[in-house]
This record gives sequence, structure tokens and C-alpha cells, in this order.
Amino acid sequence: MDGDLIVFQGRKIRRTFHNEEWWFSVEDVALALVDTVNVKDYINKMRRRDVALSEGYGQRASALDDRTSKGAA
Repeated sequence: MDGDLIVFQGRKIRRTFHNEEWWFSVEDVALALVDTVNVKDYINKMRRRDVALSEGYGQRASALDDRTSKGAA
């Protein structure tokens, strides 16, 4: 991602404009919406509980180059 940040409910969310649309960091969005100390574990648990979410997750939540620092997000 190119380091472009937005703020939602006091949380910084990384985003980038890719192929004519905005793409957001799934981890940052999840952190803004839920209270958890381990967002990756939270997302994995959601995927295990929701088969439809897990199906094709890699295509819907594609990884893009993250050029931002984790400390900035």
C-alpha cells in the first residue's frame, strides 16, 4: 500500500487506489470494528466459523505491497 491513511473512529486505516478502486487493509478495518489484541487470530477464527467468508478469501482479500509502517497504522 502506498501509505495513504484515513481515520475511522479514531483508528488509522491503510488504503491504496488500485485498478481504479480503493483497497483497504483488512487488518486495520477489523481493528477499527472489534476490540481484539490479535487481529490475525480474530480474522482466522471468523473464517473458520463462516464457510462463505473463507471460500475464495484469497481472491477477495488479495495482498498488495504494503509500503506503510505498522507503527503508522
